[in-house]
Amino acid sequence: MDYEDLDIVDLAIEAGSAIMGIYDSATNAQVHTKEDDSPLTIADIAAHETIVEGLMKLDPSTPIVSEEGRVGDAMSNEFSWLVDPLDGTKEFIKRNGMFTVNIALMRRKAYRWDPVFGVVHAPVTQTTWYGGKKRPGIKISKGHTREISVNNRPEGPVRLVASGSHRSKTDEAFASSIGEHEIIRMGSSLKACIVAEGSADLYPRFGPTSCWDIAAAHAVVESAGGKVLGPDCETLDYDLVTDVINPFFLVTCSTKWNDVWSENQD
Repeated sequence: MDYEDLDIVDLAIEAGSAIMGIYDSATNAQVHTKEDDSPLTIADIAAHETIVEGLMKLDPSTPIVSEEGRVGDAMSNEFSWLVDPLDGTKEFIKRNGMFTVNIALMRRKAYRWDPVFGVVHAPVTQTTWYGGKKRPGIKISKGHTREISVNNRPEGPVRLVASGSHRSKTDEAFASSIGEHEIIRMGSSLKACIVAEGSADLYPRFGPTSCWDIAAAHAVVESAGGKVLGPDCETLDYDLVTDVINPFFLVTCSTKWNDVWSENQD
């Protein structure tokens, strides 16, 4: 693997530029529906092609699993790239700016994968988060680069991140069970990133997601000292081959809410 972390950061930014070229033009209104009823735009395809081409130049021997297609066999290699070229297509269509480019390097253990490194780039705000195992969490915004960390000693109302597109009775029940809290509305993997940088405390996800939706941000959260937990309060891992759908998960700055999380799984 003859590349640096910043090569992958640059690739995510390049994909973001491809997205913005469409976002800023009239062509972004061209929306198609995939077999799973999720939306697809030419921006998804443009970003996918940019990332795949870039990864194949930087790291040609490593398989790529993208929401929009695959290159190679993830079971044939210890490592795979996991990509969501445009996370938050609905946000892109709504033009609210809350969409991202997600690129994660995953390591295989038998039939499951863990994130080793991840980049999340928000094209509209030109903000990038990246990090991973044995790496610090980093945020780049408006030309400034700084290390980030979760809020290890949350005081006052819990800052709970909620989706701008999805809200359920289970979400409401969990929010009620944690006591005094305030809601921060956010889209895409930005929800996990603001926990990583200490701007929020919890992001519970009770709705359906796929592995490429959260794995890159998962790496960032862990590098910043946070946790991404599955329903059993163990670290979430991923299936890149058989079933790409994640179970419910909790992005958290602390383990103090583990009991509340466990109690809200029924």
